[in-house]
Amino acid sequence: MTAVTDTVGLVGLGLVGRALGARLQQAGFRVCGFDRDAQAMADWAAAGGELAASLAAMGAQSRCVVLAVYDTAGVLAVVEGTEDAEGLLAGGRPSGIVDCSTGEPDALQALAGRLAARGIDFIEAPLSGSSQQIADGQATMLVGGGVEALARQAPVLAALATRRMHVGGPGMGARAKLATNLVLGLNRAVLAEGLVFAEHLGLPPQVFLDLVLATPARSDAALAKGARMVSGDFSPQSRIRQHLKDLDLMQAAAERAGIHRLPLTQTHAALLRAAVEAGDGDLDNAAIVRQMRREADRPPD
Repeated sequence: MTAVTDTVGLVGLGLVGRALGARLQQAGFRVCGFDRDAQAMADWAAAGGELAASLAAMGAQSRCVVLAVYDTAGVLAVVEGTEDAEGLLAGGRPSGIVDCSTGEPDALQALAGRLAARGIDFIEAPLSGSSQQIADGQATMLVGGGVEALARQAPVLAALATRRMHVGGPGMGARAKLATNLVLGLNRAVLAEGLVFAEHLGLPPQVFLDLVLATPARSDAALAKGARMVSGDFSPQSRIRQHLKDLDLMQAAAERAGIHRLPLTQTHAALLRAAVEAGDGDLDNAAIVRQMRREADRPPD
């Protein structure tokens, strides 16, 4: 453990936030948490975590603030505030803000510019991996930001993830995360469809998974989610609802980039939207197999 005594603020105390908080604490940082959800705050405090009275108070007492919020609208509200609530900057000026959400590239790039004008580093640091993989140090951080800013915030970034890839300046972290999440999500969907197909052909789910893992069909998605699909354990390490949000961001980014269609992603989004409508939105992403079973049983139009 390092001897670091700096206070790091942590906004967002859900699955990912708690995993990031644990890593920061293990690295020797004093971590001060905040969440707009009272139950999340209570759970953090019950586990021995320190709390900030407000975002403004966190901004005043933290050298760096890590964000683990749902979307870019949340990032903007946390940092700059809204008509109804003060943000981090109302109370002080942390030296850096590290955003671990998956967000809108153009909006985050613009925010980085506004913060740079105030002398604040803004670093995109979305992580590829589930909350458990983040906690275990197995997730990869896709870093977007200036080289000098990365150097100044290096201790915090090193604590959050052991594997980091600098993919460019502000906005590029979100673009890289959306592109890699596209492939990851489709890998999960294909695995789920294959499992349901195999079941209907008479192959037991565990036998099918063993076959996948022993053939060129093997993937990290099969390693990470296959056992959950087979066992039916869908306690969330990541959530279907959140990946659907990412798919909507992908399609919006594609339109801005002049891509008229992402056919597989459009199909995937429709499947996840149906899963949310069926009540599975807060289940783990492995629960896409439930939607695949519903699709298999649905009569043709």
